Amino acid sequence: MRLNTKIIHAGAEPDPSTGAIMTPIYQTSTYVQEAPGKNKGYEYARSQNPTRTALETALAALENAKFGLSFSSGVAATDAVIKLLSPGDEVIASNDLYGGSYRMFSKIFQKFGIKFHYINMHDASHVSDYINENTKLIWLETPTNPLMNITDIEAVTAIAKPHNILVCVDNTFASPYLQNPLDLGADIVMHSATKYLGGHSDVIHGCLMMNDQELRDKLFFIQKSCGAVPGPQDCFLVLRGIKTLHVRMQRHCENGEKVAQFLRNHPKVERVYWCGFEDSPNFEIARKQMRGFGGMMSFTLKDDSIETATKVLSSTKVFALAESLGGIESLINHPASMTHASIPQEERIKNGLSDSLIRLSVGIEDAEDLIEDLNQAIG
Repeated sequence: MRLNTKIIHAGAEPDPSTGAIMTPIYQTSTYVQEAPGKNKGYEYARSQNPTRTALETALAALENAKFGLSFSSGVAATDAVIKLLSPGDEVIASNDLYGGSYRMFSKIFQKFGIKFHYINMHDASHVSDYINENTKLIWLETPTNPLMNITDIEAVTAIAKPHNILVCVDNTFASPYLQNPLDLGADIVMHSATKYLGGHSDVIHGCLMMNDQELRDKLFFIQKSCGAVPGPQDCFLVLRGIKTLHVRMQRHCENGEKVAQFLRNHPKVERVYWCGFEDSPNFEIARKQMRGFGGMMSFTLKDDSIETATKVLSSTKVFALAESLGGIESLINHPASMTHASIPQEERIKNGLSDSLIRLSVGIEDAEDLIEDLNQAIG
């Protein structure tokens, strides 16, 4: 089954009792059992729910995975992965990553004796310099948030496998429509399904996909024990959102390219971070492992001041100033004070994230309206 067809039909079976073409919302906390230990596959909703099962089946299909697990949020999914580790274990992570991931790693898990190394993965060989007998996980984003850096997933996994190190890829920015890390050797794929998978800014959700049964069972045990599960209504919304992922991503990519080219040619713009430019770092790797370049980008102005950036951020009419990304509507964001505020300023600056950087999530509106809006805001 080809991707566009799979997106619509994966996990969707007519309801056996009514023939309903859409998966029902099973709003129940428990299930009647025929006898102790004898049930119809469902016993308690923290462990299983039929709406959630349909979604997890669809999620696995999108990432060419055998298994999918749904969580109450993207950080809940991330939390489950880190809970695979023990005190003394070490993690190699991208130095340009989502602020919420950095906050969790540095403020929550570091105090439990897990050590994190934040490194530049532009050259995948740098990973080898940080591997030792305690290294148990490599956590990477590609494209990264917010500087759109590209990491060679296949190269990183080739380095990790001889050492039996797990590789988890945060694939939120690309979505399964543009990139499938498991096909490139990764062990786990994580998504904040709040973003492109849900696609409509109306649900908080996260997910993990993997191929290894033992790994799936460990993660399911963590999920069941710690309880970071989504409700059936949330699962229904993500399942519904997935059905239009392909048409939305096509427009995100088209609009993203037009907006990126406009910004690059604007006389007041200093630099545009978008992985689709042929002269962008690791462009050839992006072209090899992705099917398109998406609608996420960041830029700086030649007047590199907080005041000028704030004026632009506050002046758009179509782009909404808000956290998050990946919805049908276009969003403008200030990473230093919003999504990445939890990263200390000196760390942000060291990694190239300036206080005046502006991030865009380009939606599916008319591209000309988006360009006109940015043009009037930049002035």
